[in-house]
Amino acid sequence: MSILTIYAENTPEQGDRFTDFDSIETKLKPIGIQFERWTATQVLNNEASNDDVLNAYADSIERLKQQYGFQSADVIKLDSTHPDKVVMRQKFLAEHTHSEFEVRFFVEGRGLFYLHVGEKVYGLLCEQGDLISVPANVTHWFDMGENPHLACIRLFTNPDGWVANFTDSDISKSFPTLDELQGELAA
Repeated sequence: MSILTIYAENTPEQGDRFTDFDSIETKLKPIGIQFERWTATQVLNNEASNDDVLNAYADSIERLKQQYGFQSADVIKLDSTHPDKVVMRQKFLAEHTHSEFEVRFFVEGRGLFYLHVGEKVYGLLCEQGDLISVPANVTHWFDMGENPHLACIRLFTNPDGWVANFTDSDISKSFPTLDELQGELAA
């Protein structure tokens, strides 16, 4: 289940939570965040190649390429056995911006995006079927958890792919991690 929690930037211990798609989409739209749900055009199994994944979502990818001028799409897969999971997690956990849109579609698994806009922080738990598009220069961070499980389609306008401009803020350390949120939800 997708979950949006909106916090005041100085009160990470409490926030307003939304779980239905329409409410999430409505709350994110004023800050320029596109949130969608996609459905594959074919069934994918665990052995699906990156090309299989891209082909399953080809129509939706093409629509976004036309809409925003994306030049390329790829697939990133991470699980608990990935040798660089700790380093990658730390990189994504640092608050940053990009000079282009950051678009992620969750083919499987989950991840927690935090968007720091004005004096608010929007925590969005994305799961299989969710697409998030973060506009250029929106301050954010991402948590894939200590033992990640995700496969995402990424779209780029920049031929160099993911390029971050780090803010050197430590705000991300104040907000719940993906693992803490999952623990809270399970309780």
